[in-house]
Amino acid sequence: MAQEDGTGNAGGGGGGRAPRYTAAAARSSARRYPRELLESLRPKQGGKASAAGEALWDASAPMSAAWLGHATTLLRLGNQWVLTDPVFSDRIGLRVGPHTFGVGRRTPILDPALLPPIDLILISHAHFDHLDVPSLRRLASARTRVVTASGTAGLIPKGFGGVLEVPWQGETTVGDLTIRALRPNHWGARTLWDKHRKFNSYVIETPAHRVLFAGDTALSEAYDAVGRGGGVDLSIFGIGAYNPWVHAHATPEQALTMHRAAGGEWLMPVHHSTFELSDEPLDEPLHRLRAALTEGEWAKVVGTQIGKLWTPGTERGASPEADPDAAK
Repeated sequence: MAQEDGTGNAGGGGGGRAPRYTAAAARSSARRYPRELLESLRPKQGGKASAAGEALWDASAPMSAAWLGHATTLLRLGNQWVLTDPVFSDRIGLRVGPHTFGVGRRTPILDPALLPPIDLILISHAHFDHLDVPSLRRLASARTRVVTASGTAGLIPKGFGGVLEVPWQGETTVGDLTIRALRPNHWGARTLWDKHRKFNSYVIETPAHRVLFAGDTALSEAYDAVGRGGGVDLSIFGIGAYNPWVHAHATPEQALTMHRAAGGEWLMPVHHSTFELSDEPLDEPLHRLRAALTEGEWAKVVGTQIGKLWTPGTERGASPEADPDAAK
């Protein structure tokens, strides 16, 4: 979610500029955002009930993962905990005084107090539904490092142990993790005036495992090289907010194409059900993904229940607990 001005190219080729703002996209915004802005002015109703979560996270496995809503995931890699695009607010957007003007949350919120101590936060880009300043303030700790896209470090609140911008094809290390940034098919501007901001996907690697966190992307060949380089154990792709924003977000079928190209063994679908950012029904993305997969592939889909930790080889990870209706 960002303010768009209709400039730039569909592939994000204009640096941080927005993709083409189509007439269909304009109609979509006109239908949804007035209602959301009106809701923003109403008093809070106590917020959404917290998702169950797992207060005692399993730190024994060399790799595990949980979906926490939208593009927020919790990863256990080696001996470190990683959090992607953390958003724990009940509304995302521009904050003016006591009000946040933007889109309201449709799924339960996991209480960040339930999280284990976080070693690394990955920020893919500056859009409000991925870089949520109130959530980051709650997570600020001298223990935690933040890796983010070029031109976005100034948006990260104070209090972290370090904030590092990684450019496309750049690489850094945090503990025993190696993080490499890729260029997705998206854009990074947060408002009409900051088109210099970039947008990243990340490959996170330990000596034993590799994970791809795509962030936001439309269909792209950027992940083909990941597959040629040996693939990944887990790929995390967005499958929602494509109608009529397919020039900026992948359909479930396109996300599956990129997952396969990246050589992903397990797939965690994200960016669905949480915020109403487009015209497709909130439950459509998971149903479309289910229809596009073979039975064997469906058994490799994980993390459709908010706050449920998955570990490779466990019954709950390998069984088809990934029911499209489970995310409602």
